[in-house]
Amino acid sequence: SDFCSLMHLVKLDLSKNRLQQLPLDFGRLVNLQHLDLLNNRLVTLPVSFAQLKNLKWLDLKDNPLDPVLAKVAGDCLDEKQCKQAAVKVLQHMRAIQSEQDRQRQRKLQAEREMEKKREAEQRAKEAQERELRKREKAEEKERRRREYDAQKAAKQEMEKKTKKETVQTRKPASSSRPPPPPRHKHSWSRSVLRVLLFVLLCVLCTLAACKLTELQRQPLCVSLNTLYEDVFAALQNHKTLQNMLQQNSQQ
Repeated sequence: SDFCSLMHLVKLDLSKNRLQQLPLDFGRLVNLQHLDLLNNRLVTLPVSFAQLKNLKWLDLKDNPLDPVLAKVAGDCLDEKQCKQAAVKVLQHMRAIQSEQDRQRQRKLQAEREMEKKREAEQRAKEAQERELRKREKAEEKERRRREYDAQKAAKQEMEKKTKKETVQTRKPASSSRPPPPPRHKHSWSRSVLRVLLFVLLCVLCTLAACKLTELQRQPLCVSLNTLYEDVFAALQNHKTLQNMLQQNSQQ
């Protein structure tokens, strides 16, 4: 794992080692100029290989390389072909690196756009939920207002109906009673009756005094006693006459 930290290497011979792959950070060997990978089991090269900017010589013979990479590398049968292999492979790996960078950028851009889209959708969803809650709140408020108005109207209607029934109940009762007699007439009758009773009482008291006390010899009492006897006799005669008339009518 620490091999790629040997950044001062200039010439490296890894031929005939049955290597199946190179470290991913192989491109850290930036001072490498001569690289021999003859007779290994390499199929591809790491993308960081494009960073070997000082590479001048490369041998990839006798490796099961990818057909495209094998065509780019060509044969390394002499000095010239090995130098051309180094140049062409570097160019090819740089193109791959650029394409990967572009793909990575496109992926990042797509992820950013997707993230923006998700954020926009989330904001739209939140705005829709806020609008829905606001509408539900307004509807709830309107429903409560209608219920309050209905209860108020029902209460007013009930009070009106109760008042009407009370008026209707009182009206026949008041009409069925005879009108009371005038107060002044009733008061006058009572006054006359009281006066008559008072006079009668006075007369009786006077008669009793004239009959039972020593005042019966007084001239006033004598007159009253005579008048009393005359009235009493007249009443008896009147009663006797009525009895006679009644007997005659029966016969």
